[in-house]
Amino acid sequence: MKKSILSILAVFLFGITTGCNLQKEVLYSGKTMGTTYHVKVVASVFRSTGSLQSQIDNRLEEVNRSMSTFLPDSEISRFNALDDAGESLAVSDDFFNVMRTAENLYNITGGALDGTVMPLVDLWGFGPGGFTGRVPDRKDIERCLETVGFSGIELKQGQLLVKSRSGIRLDLAAIAKGYGVDALATLLLARGYNNFLVEVGGEVFAEGVRKDGKKWRVGINRPREDAAFDDVYHVVALEGKAMATSGDYRNFFDLDGRHYSHIIDPRSGYPVANGVVSASVVADNCTLADGLATAMMVMGAEKALALANRMAGVSCLVVVREADGSLTDYASDGFEFDE
Repeated sequence: MKKSILSILAVFLFGITTGCNLQKEVLYSGKTMGTTYHVKVVASVFRSTGSLQSQIDNRLEEVNRSMSTFLPDSEISRFNALDDAGESLAVSDDFFNVMRTAENLYNITGGALDGTVMPLVDLWGFGPGGFTGRVPDRKDIERCLETVGFSGIELKQGQLLVKSRSGIRLDLAAIAKGYGVDALATLLLARGYNNFLVEVGGEVFAEGVRKDGKKWRVGINRPREDAAFDDVYHVVALEGKAMATSGDYRNFFDLDGRHYSHIIDPRSGYPVANGVVSASVVADNCTLADGLATAMMVMGAEKALALANRMAGVSCLVVVREADGSLTDYASDGFEFDE
């Protein structure tokens, strides 16, 4: 026992005399929201971090049970099942917070990000029902558009969501992963961890620094259909910031020589076809960054950069595929590469 104590003391004194900060980096990973997550935490070698895995899994399970359209008993599924205008549902803090962000994004993007896009997602075969094998008729799209529009939902005190128009259905996939990232960041900060990187399905939040004292470096995937998941297009250094990327090169279908992305313009009812193949957004929280990345895919490069330049603490990189297949980068003010 005495020898063990002396050994620990020797290690401690060695750390002081050599300038070592006696930090460890712990990695946690798993599956959530139909994708994977990875969390890196830098902590003292003397601090036990074993309980974090279950805490992380439990928190992500709470978020998924609230917002997954693939779970019939989730909060979002129960809201979608309400039939008539005027019906309401009392929801959790998580769901209500996401809805407030969704409402704000709907307003500031001019409807380019619309959480009520679910009918169109299903119609185009990108929902829980899967690919339909066809391009919808224009009349079917027009009928769906009658049930799309965030103005058809009221957020009331007591955390009530009210359908003010029948047929309204929610799909929060554009911000749910970002919210999951923020939920884990809040969890880690509350536990006293100040240096970590959280990633859920490619969306990230970085707090503090790495074990070596440098900023966290996050890669943006090359926006091509044949690119590997570890094919890095650009690198960004983050500290106390989130970054989310949306693209048209992973979830799509090709039919009769045309490319149809899973990102649908909720105003026209059609998948985006404006040349934008990727949009990456850096912001103070990942829920906002996630939603803006999708909205900017819909808005196009010029309007996306204008929006980012108007918003405090927000910057973006929009990548456009030219007619010859080459890629052109458009960066807003303040977007910095770390190549």
